[in-house]
Amino acid sequence: MAARDRGIYVSIMLFEGWGLQFVPDAWKSHPFSRANNVNNIEADANGDGNGLEFHTLADPKITALQEAYVRKLIDTVNDLGNVLCEISNENHPPSTDWQYHMIRFIHDYERSKPRQHPVGMTFQYRGGKNAALFDSPADWVSPNPDAEGGYSYRDNPPLADGRKVDLSDTDHLWGIGGDVPWVWKTFLRGHNPIFMDPYKRDVLDGGPVARWEPVRQAMGAVRRLADKMDLGAMTPNKDLASSGYCLANPGKEYVVYLLQGGQVTVDLAAAKGDFAAEWINPQTGEATKAQSTPAGAKRSWQAPLPGDAVLHLKAGPGE
Repeated sequence: MAARDRGIYVSIMLFEGWGLQFVPDAWKSHPFSRANNVNNIEADANGDGNGLEFHTLADPKITALQEAYVRKLIDTVNDLGNVLCEISNENHPPSTDWQYHMIRFIHDYERSKPRQHPVGMTFQYRGGKNAALFDSPADWVSPNPDAEGGYSYRDNPPLADGRKVDLSDTDHLWGIGGDVPWVWKTFLRGHNPIFMDPYKRDVLDGGPVARWEPVRQAMGAVRRLADKMDLGAMTPNKDLASSGYCLANPGKEYVVYLLQGGQVTVDLAAAKGDFAAEWINPQTGEATKAQSTPAGAKRSWQAPLPGDAVLHLKAGPGE
């Protein structure tokens, strides 16, 4: 509720998949390990001490208990509109059918309730494929770096196609990583950049603190620009700008990213009227007015300074 009052979404991770695989002796403290419950329940069916069967559909009785827990959680937060559900963080690939089941279970259970929350499926570690995410019944996904056709979610993201909302998470792309170009490339290809911040390095040691301040600033710059735009009407289109990075509501508004500055050409042939233009510093978000230009053809702009730049074009009133 405190997050809601500050305009922040909260993602509730229902189950934890990474720790059970990689934290030593994690199963010894798990509630579905027989030593930790009074119900004589043991989810480690093969007795190997890992309990990975807990994240499968191997035992219908355990699945039913998991569903009871999820129902309780949904009943508790259904009145809140700022909630996302994540089934499990970086679970192993054999959990796919179980995760699909849980996604459908939440959809079905919330169908008759006042709110229906977006349910997500995130990168499966190790060895997971993004196809399992995009083929899932999830509303949103968080992929690994790999993408088809020569694309990479790290440095050349594919165009979002609208099948899923994509939360492009630096945790799933690098572990600890990201930079200013990644923020803008991700945003202008139609994805939602989210940053796992080492902050004071109390938990995560990602190198010098100063390395991450530009990323934080760029995230803020993107957010402020997004609030000014008619974002819901805009889609990614790499062919409208010579730089290959363009988010556009054709004929109305265009945002273009120039990786190394220089000159960029934007196709305004299908537009009419005059367009106001501004250059935006991709790190700080500071905006500088540029010369307006008439539409009706391809137009070119020269970045005012060397280095990365963002060009924002918007049609005049009545256009």
